[in-house]
Amino acid sequence: QVEFVESGGGLVQPGGSLRLSCVASSIMFRFYSLAWYRQGPGKQRELVAGVTTYGATDYMDSVKGRFTIARDSAKNTVFLQMNSLKPEDTAVYYCNTQEARDFRPWGQGTQVTVSS
Repeated sequence: QVEFVESGGGLVQPGGSLRLSCVASSIMFRFYSLAWYRQGPGKQRELVAGVTTYGATDYMDSVKGRFTIARDSAKNTVFLQMNSLKPEDTAVYYCNTQEARDFRPWGQGTQVTVSS
């Protein structure tokens, strides 16, 4: 069963914005803290931002003030609003649970490329 479906990536110039969407299964959305991860070229996957079931958020230092994570319970969707994008934000972005012990199979992700 596919637990997460990511979308919304694309090519954007530095300083631009994108909004990523992750549609989760109802069980995952209802019972788990969820997060966005990214894996840049030649890099390990890293946690970008997480949101608990009650809406508390956490961000990696390099995206604080630029990215916003939010949950929409009506749509079983987790959004990642990304503003002031930088070339170093280029990566494939994935969503999954915030706790590694609860990881589900990774989806295909969505490619974000920041380039002029």
